[in-house]
Amino acid sequence: MLSKEMQGALNAQITREFHASYLYLAMSAYCETKSFEGFAKWLQLQSQEEWEHGMRLYKHILDRGGTVVLDAIEAPPSEFGTPLEVFEKVLAHEQKVTKLIDELYAKAAEEKDYATQIELQWFVTEQVEEEKNAEHIIALLKMVDAREAALLVLDKHLGKRSEG
Repeated sequence: MLSKEMQGALNAQITREFHASYLYLAMSAYCETKSFEGFAKWLQLQSQEEWEHGMRLYKHILDRGGTVVLDAIEAPPSEFGTPLEVFEKVLAHEQKVTKLIDELYAKAAEEKDYATQIELQWFVTEQVEEEKNAEHIIALLKMVDAREAALLVLDKHLGKRSEG
């Protein structure tokens, strides 16, 4: 059984995961309007992943006999700048999520809620991958340094990201 405090913290994280899904979907739409279809596809798949993360926590709460409380999701912005600025925002967001997941894990450890610690361990590992992916794309974008031809090649490369 989840404590009321842990249940509330997990519900708040569900809202944050769904907000991240909206944020990445807005970034995808923005890239699409700028004709960066590969960046748009990568971000759309990232949006789907974030939604799945929220649903994973949703299921965990229900599996532990808790109550899911869905809160309002803040609207994301609609302008994001250059592709480099987009992915710098992705990285900053993922770093924020990492901090929040770490805080949730610490709370679960403090409460000796082992089942939630195990569930959150998956998120801890996932956040390492999320930050690594964003850092890699930023490094590539810095290498191409806004050269149009190179941006197009990178855009095409990111468009090959598969679901999974």
